[in-house]
Amino acid sequence: MAIELDEALNIFGESLLPCSEDPITGFFRDGCCNTNDDDIGSHTVCIEISTAFLEYSRFKGNDLSTPVPEFGFPGLKPGDRWCLCAQRWLEAYHQKMAPRVHLMRTHKKALAIIPLELLKEFAIDLN
Repeated sequence: MAIELDEALNIFGESLLPCSEDPITGFFRDGCCNTNDDDIGSHTVCIEISTAFLEYSRFKGNDLSTPVPEFGFPGLKPGDRWCLCAQRWLEAYHQKMAPRVHLMRTHKKALAIIPLELLKEFAIDLN
């Protein structure tokens, strides 16, 4: 049975661009921040990993820097892109630890949790 994805649109209503294929990211491990009702965490925000965010995430109980080979997870390093849960990004924002965001690679469903203006403040890809 094929998995049904929500329409692959970014926060501007345009085609969602891939977030990262190295390391492979996304709830569906398709390189994009695609989502559907099965994605309870809303892995919809394409971020650029920073050292500060890796430390923050580890402190919150989600160690993203340590490889987990049995799950094909290489561990993340600064500069990598990753589809982050929208709620975790918002939580990091409130703690002044939010990572930068690739808006063209962030799924429109992120807007159900994060106001557009906040995402724009952290945009990497706005002129």
